[in-house]
Amino acid sequence: MDNNSQTIDFTSLYSVANNDKEFIIELIGIFLEQIPDFIKNLNQLFIENNMEKLGREAHTAKSSVMIFGMTNTGKLLNKIELWADSKAIDEIEPALKIVEKDLGIAKIELMDALKSNKF
Repeated sequence: MDNNSQTIDFTSLYSVANNDKEFIIELIGIFLEQIPDFIKNLNQLFIENNMEKLGREAHTAKSSVMIFGMTNTGKLLNKIELWADSKAIDEIEPALKIVEKDLGIAKIELMDALKSNKF
């Protein structure tokens, strides 16, 4: 598969999956299921001002996005985790919007990858 994506680094995914096509497809499926939950949970926890759980959710999401080579999104989730710990609420809201946008793009890219079956 070519690497013309804007968000996903398939090279990283191939490395994590040891170039196993079936495992790559399985990882993509799991992540596609996680994306809506990550978006919902991050936003809901922010609205509820539950910074402890927000930090934990950001940490969990960070682990998943890094498997897909989403380095910038991973770094931003790490910042959200730290900001939640220090209750830097003004920093978190705009960062969440960027993460949501990145996850939306990733979802489209991964669905396209599955449809094209170019692994």
